[in-house]
Amino acid sequence: MKPSHRTFFTGIIFASALSLSAHSAFAASAKLEGVFTDWSVYSKSEGNDRICYALAKPSTKAPKSVNHGDIYFMVANWKSGAAKEQPSLLTGYSLKVEVPPSARVGSAKTPMYSAQNEAFIESDTDEKKLVRAMRKGSNMRVDAMSARGTQTSYEFSLRGITAALRKAKTVCQ
Repeated sequence: MKPSHRTFFTGIIFASALSLSAHSAFAASAKLEGVFTDWSVYSKSEGNDRICYALAKPSTKAPKSVNHGDIYFMVANWKSGAAKEQPSLLTGYSLKVEVPPSARVGSAKTPMYSAQNEAFIESDTDEKKLVRAMRKGSNMRVDAMSARGTQTSYEFSLRGITAALRKAKTVCQ
């Protein structure tokens, strides 16, 4: 996906995520399509396009002594095809650009890059590898650094990810 699409997507999801509480629907403009164990699926219309995404909150956050704000990991599809199973991390704080975040499922580590308060994966090949690993794994760890220099870590349960991804894809066909 082109950076302009990623930035556009970031704004849409960030605005919606601000109103999300644990397993409740987004603001009226986003529709809860289903809950699959630890993952929820939402859809949102933007202009002539529709975005469908699987979303989870972390099961653990470290360090416990800091205010992380709202943290989400999502995998998005655009009906137009602008994105297919695009993973990203959304944080409640600005990320340090010089220290790239990373996602780890099992022993496979995937580097990310940050754009303000969201992290993406640079290559389509790495996106596909991570999503494949997520489907097979039980937990995912994401490490990031805040713009202030605080090292953070999040554990996400992957229970329900396969069914959630299937639903997100179906809703955006």
